[in-house]
Amino acid sequence: MAITTHDTQTDVQDRAILVSLVTDKIKRTGIDPELSLQELVQLAETAGVEVLDVIRQNKETPDSKWFIGKGKVEELRMAADGLGANTAIFDQELSGAQVRNLEESLDLKIIDRTQLILDIFAGRAKTREGIIQVELAQLSYLLPRLSGHGKNLSRLGGGIGTRGPGESKLETDRRHIRDRITELKRQLDEVVKTRELHRERRRKSGAVQVALVGYTNAGKSTLLKQLTDADVYIENQLFATLDPTSRVLQLPGGKEVVLTDTVGFIQNLPHDLVASFRATLEEVNEANLVLHVVDSSSPMREEQMDVVQSILQDLGAAGKPQIVLFNKTDLCQPEQLEMLPIGPGFLKISAFNQDDLTRITEIISDELAGDTLIFRIPGDRGDLSSLLYRVGEVLEQNYDGNDVLYNVRLNKEDYDKWSYKLAEFIEPQ
Repeated sequence: MAITTHDTQTDVQDRAILVSLVTDKIKRTGIDPELSLQELVQLAETAGVEVLDVIRQNKETPDSKWFIGKGKVEELRMAADGLGANTAIFDQELSGAQVRNLEESLDLKIIDRTQLILDIFAGRAKTREGIIQVELAQLSYLLPRLSGHGKNLSRLGGGIGTRGPGESKLETDRRHIRDRITELKRQLDEVVKTRELHRERRRKSGAVQVALVGYTNAGKSTLLKQLTDADVYIENQLFATLDPTSRVLQLPGGKEVVLTDTVGFIQNLPHDLVASFRATLEEVNEANLVLHVVDSSSPMREEQMDVVQSILQDLGAAGKPQIVLFNKTDLCQPEQLEMLPIGPGFLKISAFNQDDLTRITEIISDELAGDTLIFRIPGDRGDLSSLLYRVGEVLEQNYDGNDVLYNVRLNKEDYDKWSYKLAEFIEPQ
């Protein structure tokens, strides 16, 4: 499939050889290089790249000049000539000097894992916030590497590595790049302020929030659509959606919560991207409950779960109440299902099974439920009556003269948040 770039009118087919260097440092981290390489294949295919071959090398440390050894550079050159490759994609991050040296030696476009992920994000960004975030991440990544990407930027036809900010911006000097970064940060600050106003409005309204998090392509957007009939883009590919989408979900008993889908995580998510998307990702910190969606059919399931928990830790959201939803059970072999954890806080589901969707709403309701309290609300305090319906589950209401008695199930977090308004109206039991 050809790629139409944002800044040229020529369709380009990137034909790539993937390169993985396994160092002693990588071995010590416990990351499975083969699984990482499988993921790189998926990333490349998501970007519209035709993967021709894979080259692996084991080496104590990266070569400061070539990243891989000089002999592997020659092997890569011969493979590229024989297969007709025009691109080499590395599974690790390269320095600007390494990119320049490899380009000059191989006469290929050189892309690393970080640049590939940023390129995919550039193709997915649709909202103003998303476009700003991605361009900021790309420029932050490219600024220290400008001297190493000269040939990439001057190649005719575009393709991966040239999407987003565009050649005209990237070929200017560092001062202009820094000016652009400063301007993007200013624009992003404005967007963040608007997002914070929305959050504050939700807080004041007493809206209960539930966040969907998970590895990319775990099925979060599908789950959001199935639970709320949301009109969201769904595709079986990495990073199909970038922008957080919130929809109202009605629970058993009539209580409504705001369900928010967040951007998918990935192993070695570029630091610049995490920094740029931090305001978006921090929607998770506002959640009363986190639903961790897992692709239970993936052979990388355990590693993907670890990545999600690590990013939640970085965001300060690791302590949030959490339910793990093992999704895509319809794609699992029996032995895979047997290996999934069972017990409180875990649920095996398929987003396309109506019974499973019902179970999800029930477990959300149970998790958010708290103590049962009785409130005596004066008949003219409609604001308090509405608040009880928003933040709790009203089990019963009875009239007593000019007052209304509400029997409400309310969790501790929500009661603590609204006790300044509700405490004086609690009826002794």
